[in-house]
Amino acid sequence: MIEIAGQPVSLTDPLVLIVGGVMIAVLGLLLMAVRTGNRSAQLMTPLADELMRLGRRVEDVSNAQQQLTGGLTHVSEAQAAAQSQMLTTMEKRLEEVTRAMGDSLHGTATRTARSLGELQQRLETIDKAQTNIEKLSGDVLGLQDILSNKQTRGAFGEIQLNDIVSKALPPASYSFQTTLSNGKRADCVIHMPNPPGPIVIDSKFPLEAYEALRNAVTDAERQQAARAMRTAVKAHIKAIAEKYIIEGETADGALMFLPSEAVYAELHASFGDVVRDGFAARVWIVSPTTCMATLNTLRAVLKDVRMREQAGIIRKELALLIGDVTRLGDRVDNLDRHFGQARKDIESIRTSADKATRRAKRMDDFDFQGVETDPSQDVVRIVRGGSD
Repeated sequence: MIEIAGQPVSLTDPLVLIVGGVMIAVLGLLLMAVRTGNRSAQLMTPLADELMRLGRRVEDVSNAQQQLTGGLTHVSEAQAAAQSQMLTTMEKRLEEVTRAMGDSLHGTATRTARSLGELQQRLETIDKAQTNIEKLSGDVLGLQDILSNKQTRGAFGEIQLNDIVSKALPPASYSFQTTLSNGKRADCVIHMPNPPGPIVIDSKFPLEAYEALRNAVTDAERQQAARAMRTAVKAHIKAIAEKYIIEGETADGALMFLPSEAVYAELHASFGDVVRDGFAARVWIVSPTTCMATLNTLRAVLKDVRMREQAGIIRKELALLIGDVTRLGDRVDNLDRHFGQARKDIESIRTSADKATRRAKRMDDFDFQGVETDPSQDVVRIVRGGSD
């Protein structure tokens, strides 16, 4: 970088190089002109003019270059400022986007974690439900196994009947597995007073015919199963009437307990004639629900019987209570009279004490005026202030 006429000029500028080359050529020509002397004097004048014009052009080019340099500097500074502002704006925008993305990711992560927690709870609930279903399935299968065997079915009915009776009646009003006078063993006997007398409850039931009826597919199978069901239940009703209704020993009726509400409903819905046969034979068919209602009614009857049995004792105790109350009234009257007499005696004593107090005070003061004397009594009268 050099200065020409006070203006900085770059040596690498193409225009400067061109001008420099031209000037060198002109100088060369001048040198050649000087050597030639006067021969080229006429040519030097136009050349000098041209050189002057060329100098002015060079100065103009230098001024233009200076202006161009100032413009480039201004443009560079403006571009740098614009770039700086754009970078600042971009950084702020990037921070905002980063913050928004962070908040969004945090919220998404929180919601995802919450959803996963809820999903885990639901899965645990489903697992528990599945466990309960599996347990229930096992219980159902076990119940089916119990009900498929006649002996286990009878034991199941006895257990259920035992539970219902023990909850509905006081312990002294029933007994299980009681042997009757005919040698038959009753599943349960309710000890009712005469009438009606002890009532027998049988807990066995013919389930095979009901299972066949439920599993029947065709009309023929259903008809055959219905006939078998009707025959089995009627035979069971007859057996209960013959074994557990004994004149003079038991009530004139017995209960056939069905531990299945479905069998009870099926009998009353489709086998009304069988239920009527039970009524005729005085064998009442009960389910767990109706058995509980029946036993609660019997409990009320037992309570009423006990109250009637105790009525004589209650009347006797009531009479004794009335006598005690009467004597208590008489004694209260006597005590009131004693209190009245004692009150009078206390008043008399208080009056005598007051008199004695006044007399003692007068005696202490030797004040006997106003004291009345009884002439019949030998009293020496003292006269105060007298002389012989």
